[in-house]
Amino acid sequence: MATVTLTIDNQKVEIEESATILDAAKKAGIKIPTLCYLEDINEIGACRVCVVEVRGAKALQAACVAPVANGMIVSTNSPAVRSSRRLTVELLLSNHPTDCLVCPRNLNCELQALAENLGIREVRFEGAKPSWPVDESTPSIVRNPAKCVLCRRCVAVCEKVQGVKAIAPIERGFDTVIAPAFGHEMIDAACALCGQCTLVCPTAALTEHDSTAQTWAALADPKKHVIVQTAPATRVAVGEMFGYEPGTIVTGKMVAALRRLGFDRVFDTDFTADLTIMEEGTELLERVSHGGVLPMITSCSPGWIKFIEHYYPHLLPHLSTCKSPQQMFGALAKTYYAEKAGINPKDIVSVSIMPCTAKKFELTRPEMEDSGFRDVDIVLTTRELGRMFKQAGLDFTNLPEEPYDDPFGITTGAAVIFGATGGVMEAALRTAYEVKTGKTLGNINFTGVRGLEGVKEATVPVDGIDVKVAVAHGLGNARKLLDKLAAGQADHHFIEIMCCPGGCIGGGGQPIPTNTEIRQKRINGIYAADERMAIRKSHENPAVQALYKEFLGQPLGHKSHELLHTHYTPRGKYPKTDK
Repeated sequence: MATVTLTIDNQKVEIEESATILDAAKKAGIKIPTLCYLEDINEIGACRVCVVEVRGAKALQAACVAPVANGMIVSTNSPAVRSSRRLTVELLLSNHPTDCLVCPRNLNCELQALAENLGIREVRFEGAKPSWPVDESTPSIVRNPAKCVLCRRCVAVCEKVQGVKAIAPIERGFDTVIAPAFGHEMIDAACALCGQCTLVCPTAALTEHDSTAQTWAALADPKKHVIVQTAPATRVAVGEMFGYEPGTIVTGKMVAALRRLGFDRVFDTDFTADLTIMEEGTELLERVSHGGVLPMITSCSPGWIKFIEHYYPHLLPHLSTCKSPQQMFGALAKTYYAEKAGINPKDIVSVSIMPCTAKKFELTRPEMEDSGFRDVDIVLTTRELGRMFKQAGLDFTNLPEEPYDDPFGITTGAAVIFGATGGVMEAALRTAYEVKTGKTLGNINFTGVRGLEGVKEATVPVDGIDVKVAVAHGLGNARKLLDKLAAGQADHHFIEIMCCPGGCIGGGGQPIPTNTEIRQKRINGIYAADERMAIRKSHENPAVQALYKEFLGQPLGHKSHELLHTHYTPRGKYPKTDK
């Protein structure tokens, strides 16, 4: 590829001719501030925070979209540049709320950081304040237009990455707002509630629906027995909120911290991930052997489930009927665990720690009450958990490593990898192969389904059958597979789809920032955790074996169907207009 040479702040930089000034500055180790920019997703030059001075140009240039040229001379820190950036941020602040101390993004807000880095100590302008109401209609996401800077990053992620287009700019001029069509509330939109918008929002215009107060109240109630489950992806992410490198495995410290918050039992969602493999793997073998609907598609990701209910309801028969591991755990907590512990299920509060905002919606689904009670009572995101640890004054880094409680603390490496894209598929293949053939796998690492490629396909020979599988992460990639399926062009047996890019490690409830580099580090942590486990196949989990022997009977048995399986709800694409 042809290159050009330019000068940035007196440094010579050679770079591809297709690059931007921002790219060249990064290569030179020069940081240009940005606000609306998201690499490969939102490169629109709208906010003007990244302006630079180019010798000979009539005006300052937005570095994120300005192409490089041979011999170009650029200044990123001239008086004119600094003055322009300060003015831009001051104008943004002029109509922005000044409630930083009580804002959920305090100390992790890009606008706040910009103001600090630019040395802004007063706002010279007093602008009118927008009057759009806060939208708290969904159990997952809160939309607060007053805090929006119209960067459009959320819009770009929703459209280009997730392929949903649930939100967009509506109205004009000062009245512009990012919202569902016609100004409807989020609950009426065909939104997956995946929370990817909350990950890229630079302020608190989009946040998770906070459930920490509800959790504190449950923990303070002496009449309640409060238990907690932690998802696989949380163990390689919550440490980021305390200065750990992304992907650092902090499982034992997280367990210790949860005990110190006051939870009566600390359990691992990995237990019911192993259980999911037993049920889902058996379901797959049943469909392959007896002419069931194929390909079978995983059902662990609630954002993905809501997406297919809205956009491809005619393909719902392809979904596995298995509940997600979170909901399986909830059903067992109010039945099997309550029975063993001698506790009235009505006194149990079941809390789950998830990397996901859509999980907050999932627990409200009316079909998630097969235990006779609400299966899961409260969902906290990884971010909310980190805030609770800080509120409790815990010295997280110096906590000891503590184990999970029995009976839901014995898990396998197969369950851990549920947190990464391809993990459910790999876990299922480890078990399906051995259950079907009766042979032990020589190599249990199915690397063909790993990685951040959008759609991955592989063929695995199992007892004379070439099992064709596919993995997609991110709803935009899911569309590609579903369109092939709808057109009769998908000859797969099994498809794994995870709503969020990278899988659950990139979930909408994970620490901010979450980008491609951080996703990869978390994935590396997930597979490292798998390698450390004494047992790495779900069907070898002795606690799961005991559960079937003592309580469930067998996979796909009557009690399993009653507690661990579900059905789905076709939904419309468009908001109702009769409101």
